[in-house]
Amino acid sequence: MRPFDYSRADGAPDAAAKAAQGATILAGGTNLLDLMKLEVMAPEAVVDISRLDLTGITPTEDGGLRIGALVTNTDLANDRTVRTQYPVLSRALLSGATVQLRNKATTGGNLLQRTRCPYFYDTGAACNKRDPGSGCAAMTGCNRILAVLGGSDHCIATHPSDMAVAMRALRARVALESPEGTREIALADLHVLPGDTPEVETVLQPGEVITSVILPPAPPGRQAYVKIRDRASYAFALVSVAGIVAIEDGRITEAALAFGGLAPKPWRDPEVEAALIGQPAGPAAAEAAADVLLADAKGHGGNDFKIPLARRTLKRALRELTEATS
Repeated sequence: MRPFDYSRADGAPDAAAKAAQGATILAGGTNLLDLMKLEVMAPEAVVDISRLDLTGITPTEDGGLRIGALVTNTDLANDRTVRTQYPVLSRALLSGATVQLRNKATTGGNLLQRTRCPYFYDTGAACNKRDPGSGCAAMTGCNRILAVLGGSDHCIATHPSDMAVAMRALRARVALESPEGTREIALADLHVLPGDTPEVETVLQPGEVITSVILPPAPPGRQAYVKIRDRASYAFALVSVAGIVAIEDGRITEAALAFGGLAPKPWRDPEVEAALIGQPAGPAAAEAAADVLLADAKGHGGNDFKIPLARRTLKRALRELTEATS
């Protein structure tokens, strides 16, 4: 690990000011410290925000929930309101990592964690995300865990978060603070696809710090999180589905579906949901939704299997959601 300057933020404005000057934010450190040890990231300055007062989970005036950026994954998953009103989020969190990591990992850091593409972590390999213009070794290399949707000729890395997939289905918003003030954006707009600039992963401007995540009031219907991985625990998703479905008179009236393991960001396609609305709950609706989801899917050899796996996982999730409510 290379030498760096360390400071502790006095508050969110102080953290934002130091970040605007080039410092890297440190919260739980579950991802950043590994990247620094491997010299994938070598910040000259780090600002520690772990002691800031951003650990609350509080109701909003409209019946939603505001989650502080430093709420740990463990505390969020076990919160009574989250377990009862947003079970898809609790289940997604509990499916990720180990208990020890969940005890340290934070809400804000989870959203901003970096890809687990093996070539991103290997400083001897070509990686446009780590070293722009160097190429993408994953295109013809070991790409088993990588993207079949939303990638580009420059990068097929996937976003690794389980939590972000559930929050995407829940239509979460993200509160930001910078030296210029505060703003809110939809979580859907936080992450960007690689295109020609895979090194740009979010829309955050220099100095912007996540202070909280806001969930709208709990949606109607049943919620489920289905995760397929190489081993039963402590593994990132090959494919995951966060689903929320409401049914009336045997037909689907509302649907929200977000996918992990398939794309460089938590993936949600309104056309997939539109294919379900008004349809009788059953296999035909699931097949139609899968056709829309995978219409533009593209494998790269080692990850070709993800396309039929995504179809089966979506059908399984919809079966779990609809059989219990039909």
